Amino acid sequence: MPAHTAHARTEAGTDCLPGPAPYGAMQSAPMPAPAAAPAPPAPPAVIELAPSPAPAAPPAKMMARAGLVASAAPVGQMVAAFDANTENYAHREANPVHLAATDPVSTFSIDVDTGSYTNVRHMLNAGRLPPADAVRTEEFINYFNYGYEPPRTRDVPFSVSTELAASPWNPERQLLLVGIRGYSVPPSEIPAANLVFLVDVSGSMDEPDKLPLLKASLKQIVPRLRAQDRISLVTYAGATCVALPSTPGDQHATIVAAIDALGAGGSTNGAAGIDLAYAQAAKGFIKGGVNRVILATDGDFNVGTVGVQALKDRIADKRKSGVALTTLGFGEGNYNDEMAVTLADVGNGSHHYIDSLDEGRRVLVDEMSATLLTIAKDVKIQVEFNPSVVTEYRLIGYEKRLLAREDFNNDAVDAGEVGAGANVTALYEVTLKGSKAPRIDALRYGDAPSTGRSGELALLRLRYKLPAGGPSKLIERPLGAEPATQESERLRFAAAVAAFAENLRGGKYVDGFGYDKVASLARGAIGKDDGGYRAGFVRLVDMAGGLSTTPVANTER
Repeated sequence: MPAHTAHARTEAGTDCLPGPAPYGAMQSAPMPAPAAAPAPPAPPAVIELAPSPAPAAPPAKMMARAGLVASAAPVGQMVAAFDANTENYAHREANPVHLAATDPVSTFSIDVDTGSYTNVRHMLNAGRLPPADAVRTEEFINYFNYGYEPPRTRDVPFSVSTELAASPWNPERQLLLVGIRGYSVPPSEIPAANLVFLVDVSGSMDEPDKLPLLKASLKQIVPRLRAQDRISLVTYAGATCVALPSTPGDQHATIVAAIDALGAGGSTNGAAGIDLAYAQAAKGFIKGGVNRVILATDGDFNVGTVGVQALKDRIADKRKSGVALTTLGFGEGNYNDEMAVTLADVGNGSHHYIDSLDEGRRVLVDEMSATLLTIAKDVKIQVEFNPSVVTEYRLIGYEKRLLAREDFNNDAVDAGEVGAGANVTALYEVTLKGSKAPRIDALRYGDAPSTGRSGELALLRLRYKLPAGGPSKLIERPLGAEPATQESERLRFAAAVAAFAENLRGGKYVDGFGYDKVASLARGAIGKDDGGYRAGFVRLVDMAGGLSTTPVANTER
């Protein structure tokens, strides 16, 4: 028996995990003394979330899980109870068009999540179109690397690139691209990392695309762990357990054995698991290092703290300790996207959805520094459009990251983080003065005042804090009003990704630029395609076009 296993059983006197797992000690938060009996689980309490409407035709996999089988039973007789789709997505209206004359300032927070894109990819590969609320345009755009130049020095942790060129769905309008790239840190130079993987081992995780895929994904990171790193495994189901106490990262065989031993069963007391995971992170805290809890789940918290707000408050309090929270989503049928996204946003982390082992490796290995190492926090963007040049504008995506204008200068307002080497992209659709395609009628009595800066499109402001703390720093840059005569490859591909997402949301703002045109635009802008992700995107667009049975709508859905 491995030494750490014997120690765990001595502490708890029993195995803590459901199924075959022999690792870990049953504990609750706060952790009891070794001699004390485990505390009984809290009484069940259902999280009060309004689930999104179920698809009209559940996928075959869900039908099988529900136990629906052919039968000679009379019409109308229930053959088996149907386990309804309880997937949960927050509804957000698409950003509206704003008149620069009356509302010239746009303010929002950085977002580096990518989970929406891979979740939708999972649905399309399964042969079904996603619900509109599952689509967050900025997460589609930010899935891809646009090759922005890195910063010249680390004095400013990221570079800023901008471009203005004609919109592919309406040349009478322009697209403004704002791109940010964080400075890169090789994996070998990432500071010592204290990682606590909080693993959902509830019964709902007992499917091939959930716990088995999660375990295989976790193994991908193990060879990269170093002696100075620490790793813990905390599991939660009906009870919470330390499946692997804080262990030096170079003990690869011990770590892999603990991962292999994970098994699923029971209800989902996620709130207690979060408490225990943060307690483990506090025990192994590395000053000046990377301290992070990584929650891997299908998001189905059904026991414990009752409500999203209570969990948000809990995570917001714990992030003050310097421990961030990243969430990894898995599976379908009961996937709680809203919960996973909300906790990552509040926890100063990012949310990713793992739909394949390749994606698990991309997030945990290929982009390890961007996923784990924060180089700038509370990053906010503010664009003030020049009303003497711009008639109207619209921010594409970032609905969940909008900020009030006054929030930009308020350092107490939480915002998004940028990881080492990360790429972040934002797109605005802009209608210039004199365009034949404004979406809003001109004001009869309110002609825009002249600013005397006819050569400026807008003033771009970025505000950020360094990870070590202190007051925020400000970057300001005026943007020229002259569009490029030829769109760059990066702008064309980003536009194709944005148009794809907007079509999946109903196509209100893309002027009939359907899937076939999106695919054609993307094919012409694939360029260098390490990993084949751009080519894979084109295939997804083609699949969505084949699954779509109705024309793209140009009106409010």
